Amino acid sequence: MDLLFILNSLLLGAGLAMDAFSVSLANGLNEPDMRPFKLTAIAGTFAFFQALMPLTGWICVKTVVGHFTKLSAAVPWIALLLLLYIGGEMLFEGLKPGNGSESTYRLTPKKLFIQGIATSIDALSVGFTIADHSAAMAAVCSLIIAGVTFIICLCGLMTGRKFGTHLSGKASVLGGIILIGIGIEIFVTNI
Repeated sequence: MDLLFILNSLLLGAGLAMDAFSVSLANGLNEPDMRPFKLTAIAGTFAFFQALMPLTGWICVKTVVGHFTKLSAAVPWIALLLLLYIGGEMLFEGLKPGNGSESTYRLTPKKLFIQGIATSIDALSVGFTIADHSAAMAAVCSLIIAGVTFIICLCGLMTGRKFGTHLSGKASVLGGIILIGIGIEIFVTNI
């Protein structure tokens, strides 16, 4: 491994982590009292999926390229639908009558799982860009992507937590709008 490989992997990780950063920001906004364990679990989930998807793409390229090419057309649709679902739910909870200063939306493991898939599914295509790497190099690249994602998501969560306190009951509305916007952005840029 050379310095250029590491630099490319770091930059790839930063680029892929932007959607996860935005969702982390929305999660932090919505839950300003989030405990450190949950912060770590959320960032770890996003990092896991950001590492898993390029490896899955790499495996697909090495084994079933024809089938993966057909699936890649569905990726923007899947991401859009998942983020519209989660974002719409947050928006609905935030706009519900009687929603005072405290948000009723809580991030469950199921919702986090959906967010993890939705924000990383476009990383499947990264498997094409690392297809010429050996299995070990593809794994190292994916681990670097995971590390970068973890750090970036922690920053998003902590920033969201800080501002979520100031936004009080409107954080769920803002978080829902952010998630819906990310879904639309992923869809538009990948169609």
